[in-house]
Amino acid sequence: MRAFWAALPTEGRWLLSTVAIQTLGRGLTLPFTVIYLHEVRGFDLGLSGTLMSLIAVAGLIVTGPGGSLTDRLGARVILLAGCVTAFAGNALLAFAETPAAAAVGLILIGINFGVSWPAFNALIAAVVEGDIRQQYFGVNFALVNVGIGVGGVVGGLYVDVSDAGTFTTIFLVDALTALIPAALLLGPLRHVHGRAEAPVDADLASEASYRAILRQPAVLWLTGLTFVAVFVGYGQFEAGLPGYGRQVAELSTQIIGISFAVNTVWIVLMQFTVLTRLTGRRRTRAIMVMAGVWVLAWLALGGAGLVPGSAIAAAGMLTFMAVFAFGETLMQPTIPAIANDLASDHIRGRYNALSSAAFQGGAILGPVVAGFLLEHDLGATYVAVMVAGCVAVGLMAVALERRISPAANGVSPEPSPIPGP
Repeated sequence: MRAFWAALPTEGRWLLSTVAIQTLGRGLTLPFTVIYLHEVRGFDLGLSGTLMSLIAVAGLIVTGPGGSLTDRLGARVILLAGCVTAFAGNALLAFAETPAAAAVGLILIGINFGVSWPAFNALIAAVVEGDIRQQYFGVNFALVNVGIGVGGVVGGLYVDVSDAGTFTTIFLVDALTALIPAALLLGPLRHVHGRAEAPVDADLASEASYRAILRQPAVLWLTGLTFVAVFVGYGQFEAGLPGYGRQVAELSTQIIGISFAVNTVWIVLMQFTVLTRLTGRRRTRAIMVMAGVWVLAWLALGGAGLVPGSAIAAAGMLTFMAVFAFGETLMQPTIPAIANDLASDHIRGRYNALSSAAFQGGAILGPVVAGFLLEHDLGATYVAVMVAGCVAVGLMAVALERRISPAANGVSPEPSPIPGP
């Protein structure tokens, strides 16, 4: 870690220095938004799941324009706009008493996610280069989880479904922490625009369109893999997992909050070790391992549903989060690194927008499927669908490996032998 920090440019250090604080507010609300909508505001579970999907729907709609604008205007401008929408969305959601008001707040939050992801990844890639870029994505992910995990614990101990004011407070805190990146971008990072000029001989009409980028087999497989991985992973974090925990496993909000903390602790403990193991190895192989690990995690959660309300059910939820965390430490350094190593500097925003769109697509489908299956008491089917998705991710990683260059896959090419005299 000391060597990594020393190798970072000043701008990279600034970006990392406040990550945990920025995401603390997100951790306060992440595990409890669907509980807030369902148990505090009184919306039925199916409607709550659909409302949660609006975050990803809005994000998906704006991701394409956000990637193009990132390339044209620079990442800094787009990130500032995202901060404003995140603040407004969380502030509105804090007082939303009707589905319409909640929908507007969630859409604003989704707009922030849709434009900020490609912009933030493009900004990182503009600041950090070479092998350290993969390490940066991994360290950033660990710090994100520190903030989310601490927030999850605090939120689980603080919120009370019988007191709507406790939920109002956590959403307002989330709104305020969304302004921290704006302070950095207007202060010490005001000179970092995150924009690269196109080469003189570049044919933007033929290479910069999303259709042209997706015609590349490696990009197409990576996009599909990301979509399915998010559907069975992060697409379940805000609706499926809390919903399954409450409705099927019959766990308390405190246990659910602690489970998110367990997830964070394991990520922080393992991420740096995993990063050292990943260096110089094929990223696609790490994704295959991730898929297998996630199968085990979902089977553990399925076991929790067989003994609802028991200590075994609580252990199943905690086991799921710990095992799932290991898979996350393999996913987060690899997929963004592959996407950015495939991209040219002047169209990096578009490549990251495609990754973001795949993420949002999986996050759209995740809550909808989870809400439908859980509302119809199909907990076992829910777990089976997730397991099948994990298997599909592993098979797609095999296909991606056949279509990606060794350099983009994290492996330096073998040096050519020096001919003899």
